[in-house]
Amino acid sequence: MTDDGSGPESDLGAENESEAGERSVAVTLENRLMSHGLYVTDVRWMAETEPPGDDGAGIELEYEAVSEAPAVTSDEVGAVLRTLLTIGDEREWTPGRLEVTSLTTDGDVRGWWYVEREWFERLGSDLSQVEFSERVLSTVKNYRHERDSR
Repeated sequence: MTDDGSGPESDLGAENESEAGERSVAVTLENRLMSHGLYVTDVRWMAETEPPGDDGAGIELEYEAVSEAPAVTSDEVGAVLRTLLTIGDEREWTPGRLEVTSLTTDGDVRGWWYVEREWFERLGSDLSQVEFSERVLSTVKNYRHERDSR
């Protein structure tokens, strides 16, 4: 992804960048996840009618994981969540539902996971970080495990 206004990041807030040149959520997410070996391949708002960046706007995220692990790991889930929550704090924004697909560097699906909008909204009030993490990790579906158990 580049920051020239073309490509997938334009779906997730490029047109909503501040006059000061604040990068879109997608570009910021992509740049920060690279340090964790996660390379964003696609980011989209779920509801095209919602202006990007509104509180509660859902996100579909797809990334390639540079990892020997054949399935989604708790470390990568944590890296994505910490990064997204940090971006949210910086922008005074709360993400909505998050749906994630993890791929190998060859583009094969490793697994899927998601976060409900309500969990983001309740985090820190009546939902502890431990409870939040447990809920999210319970959503992980690993492709290899699903395929091998048939």
